[in-house]
Amino acid sequence: MKLLSIAVPCYNSAAYMRKCIDSLLPGGEDVEIIIVNDGSNDSTPDIAEEYRERYPGIIKVVNKENGGHGSAVNAGIEHARGLYFKVVDSDDWVSQSAYIRILDKIKELLKSGKSIDMFISNYVYEKEGEKRKKVMKYTHTLPEEEIFTWKDVRHFRVGQYILMHSVIYRTNLLRDCGLKLPEHTFYVDNIFVFNPLPYVKTMYYMNVNFYRYFIGREDQSVNEQVMISRIDQQITVNKLLVDYYIAEKQHILTNGKVRKYMVNYLDIITTVSSVLLIRSEQEENLEKKKELWQYIKTKDKVLWMRLRMGILGNAMNLPGKLGRKISVDGYKICQRIFHFN
Repeated sequence: MKLLSIAVPCYNSAAYMRKCIDSLLPGGEDVEIIIVNDGSNDSTPDIAEEYRERYPGIIKVVNKENGGHGSAVNAGIEHARGLYFKVVDSDDWVSQSAYIRILDKIKELLKSGKSIDMFISNYVYEKEGEKRKKVMKYTHTLPEEEIFTWKDVRHFRVGQYILMHSVIYRTNLLRDCGLKLPEHTFYVDNIFVFNPLPYVKTMYYMNVNFYRYFIGREDQSVNEQVMISRIDQQITVNKLLVDYYIAEKQHILTNGKVRKYMVNYLDIITTVSSVLLIRSEQEENLEKKKELWQYIKTKDKVLWMRLRMGILGNAMNLPGKLGRKISVDGYKICQRIFHFN
């Protein structure tokens, strides 16, 4: 059995997937790299096959009809034979030194008979045109270099969230919790890092800059104008997160730290949905914002109160044009500070 399965979802990724795959190869025979060709119509499948032929003990290729990022991740989980599982998008890459340190640590833990549910490391915004790279760390929030549980987690700072870039899950945990991402939908990485959390009991944080998250392509899903054009999918994911929280509420409420973190995550996701709807400056989208907040209120009044009466909820619901301008200005400040979009 492999130590780590790494799924690389690829859709028309020929222009950049080599850099990603090459960065993963130093893991050697401890790792299986699952290149998931999600119905590409460029030379992606040829490149994937080339790597499989060169590294048959490391590279696995899954060719499937196009189903979107979530579908490709699902296929990766289905075909994974590693004890642990990670997703690395085909336009991103990893730092070799951090990669080797993480693999060595997982091996060390396993040899000592210890198993963890989630391994966390830092990620770096590789933003096009910027020399100074923003590093997202979890220092002072998560204990370092030790196995810990939710009770040991301290307060997450604003802008400090566990994202797909920062996590490695125990593979069977993803299967046991029934994780299944929706097909033909963007922004499902939020589901990937949200739904398993009530099932995560043990964690390990290594303060290394492992994942390099590229931002800069005009067609990238996190580009602001692209997000606005796909706002209905953002709303769909937002609602799915709310639905999941409610469905798992009794399980979540048994752990106060998990509940607090998940509510805070819903807070920022709903804020992003709201500000993009405002920023589009379209009347129909302002109605969609009202409908989203009403949806949450109808589903769970207590959750709605927590979100609506918080700082972000209040900021996203200021009345009139002036209120919407203040909301957008606050969002722009956060963009400059945290370097997203």
